[in-house]
Amino acid sequence: MKKIIMMAIVLSTLTVSSFANNVTGINEKALSSFSKSFRYAENVRWEVKDNFYKATFKSGGKEMFAYYNSDGDQVALTRNLHSEQLPLTLSTELAGKFQDSWLTELFEVSADGVTTYYATLENATHITILKADGTLGWTTFKKDKKK
Repeated sequence: MKKIIMMAIVLSTLTVSSFANNVTGINEKALSSFSKSFRYAENVRWEVKDNFYKATFKSGGKEMFAYYNSDGDQVALTRNLHSEQLPLTLSTELAGKFQDSWLTELFEVSADGVTTYYATLENATHITILKADGTLGWTTFKKDKKK
C-alpha cells in the first residue's frame, strides 16, 4: 500500500496537472487538517487525484504540495528543491556521478516520518529518475529511452 501511495504522489508531482481554484468536492476533514497545519498558506489550489486530495500552495515563498487520503489524514508533503538544498552527501554524489546529464527536476517527499528525494536527469538518449532515502545515496527509480 505504501508503494502505491508513493507512486501516486511521485507520478502526480512529475506531471503537469490542471488545478481547481475552489474546494468543491474536497473532503471536509482534509480541508480542516490542512487549515490547522498550514495556517499561513497562500494561493491554495485543490484537486482530486487517484483517490487522494492534493493541495498545492505557497508557504514561506516556496511552492509545496500536501496529499490527504479519503479520511482527511495527511499522507505526504512534497516540495521542489534546488540542488544546493540537498544534503551534502546527495548533492556531491549527484554532481560527481551524473556529469553527462542535466538536472530537470528535484523534489523531496516527506511521508511516515521519512524524507525521500527524487531527481530527474536527462541526457541525449535517456530520462532517468533517481531516488534517495535520507542520505543513503541515489538509486535508479525509473529509466526510459527518449523518443
